[in-house]
Amino acid sequence: MGNQENTVPIQPALREVFDHQQRAFRQYGPLGYAKRMEALDTLLQTVFKYEDILLEAVNIDFGQRSASETRILEIFPVVDEIRFVKRNLHRWMQMRTVSVNWQFLPSRGKIVYQPLGVVGVIGAWNYPVLLTLSPLVNALAAGNHVMIKPSELAPSTATAIQQMVSEAFPEEYVSVITGDKNVAQIFATLPFDHILYTGSDRVGRLVMKAAAENLTPVTLELGGKSPALVHESYSTAIAADRICSAKFWNAGQTCVAPDYALVSSSKVDEFVRDCQKVISRRFPRPSCNGDYTHMISPAAWRRMRDLVDDAECAGAQIVRPGSANETFTAENRVYPPTLVLGAEGSMRVMQEEIFGPILPIVTYSSFDEAIAFINTRPRPLALYYFDRDSPRIKKVLEQTVSGGVTINDCIFHLPQHTLPFGGVGPSGMGAYHGFDGFATFSKKKGVLLQNTLVGSILSRAFKPPYTSRSDRMIAFLLKRNKLRSTPRFTLARKKQGHS
Repeated sequence: MGNQENTVPIQPALREVFDHQQRAFRQYGPLGYAKRMEALDTLLQTVFKYEDILLEAVNIDFGQRSASETRILEIFPVVDEIRFVKRNLHRWMQMRTVSVNWQFLPSRGKIVYQPLGVVGVIGAWNYPVLLTLSPLVNALAAGNHVMIKPSELAPSTATAIQQMVSEAFPEEYVSVITGDKNVAQIFATLPFDHILYTGSDRVGRLVMKAAAENLTPVTLELGGKSPALVHESYSTAIAADRICSAKFWNAGQTCVAPDYALVSSSKVDEFVRDCQKVISRRFPRPSCNGDYTHMISPAAWRRMRDLVDDAECAGAQIVRPGSANETFTAENRVYPPTLVLGAEGSMRVMQEEIFGPILPIVTYSSFDEAIAFINTRPRPLALYYFDRDSPRIKKVLEQTVSGGVTINDCIFHLPQHTLPFGGVGPSGMGAYHGFDGFATFSKKKGVLLQNTLVGSILSRAFKPPYTSRSDRMIAFLLKRNKLRSTPRFTLARKKQGHS
């Protein structure tokens, strides 16, 4: 996992921090409600104190990103998450009574959520504040000690977060580790009690492989090609506005951004015209538009150029609304909102997660064809469907598999505190946010409080030496029905729904 010669000197320092946190967790024991609330309050106030520093750091890392966009997409979700967790933490921490099997009544069952210990968070560069601090909120709520490795591709933000966290918390409780990819590789090899990683599927596999050596459980928040399916009966103007707004936020560098649009062949021309209007209105003159985010690096810009060149060479039509007579280069890192018309499966834009301001538009001739198109591809992190018809919406929800769904909009399922956020298959595993984040970083421990009488009966009837009484008790529990011929199970084909 990298150049071992370069990483050896770093390893002892990383291990020292980890060992320090592990000793502190054992020494102080699981933190109670009051200390967890104190930690969350401290984090909240520190975010407010460092808000301007974080905004400037993010702007530096991207070359340009509007402070308003960072506030909307990063600062506010973190603040809102902290407030939600604080309102609900006492209830989440309560021991819960659950029913037991009738054979064990009147014994009682309990569920206890306990902190895991020391957990690792590996953040992502595209939302370097949100995707680093949001998992921290959940981990602190669950009572853990936390080590954080921000992305090296957003170094200014990583440094700001390190300064912020070191001011707010002692190193044995929360620590931020900065450094290059070699540091991240070693970070993943530490024997954490849980690791949450956000980023590419390629690196996700490496993190999972490293964690497996320690049997460390992982939550992987990856990505994939999230489709936006527009039914032919739905307003193309509304769909275009909501798809394009979500797509070109942060210049498309969003894991749950719509990666391509699926539009009825009878409405595609209308949809394209509406997309052009939206882009011209919301993202005019991107080279000098202070509200339009730049690509994270020249390499990311060149990748966008190569994807579009590949599509154009394969016969796609390229449309860039509102950006005529402007200069876009790898040096200025501005890549304009771009539509790819006539996108086909052989093109790179339909094979790779784009992660940039390029929207391929794919046509379909029937509703079932559109669903089949989605289902023949790897399961995405998100799916967006635009329709007013409840039976069709139900069919899409039942017959497609994705990490999450928003109906008649894009992205907004992500900040919902009561909805789990996570991928499925190649788009990730596990979930967090709200209670699901608390549960992810907790051990859900089952407890049986055995009743004295039940325990005595079990000892006499179900433990050796077995007797005829044991056989009668077993027969009673099995309650065997009269034997009859067993029909062979068969699968039924899916019924075609109305379009």
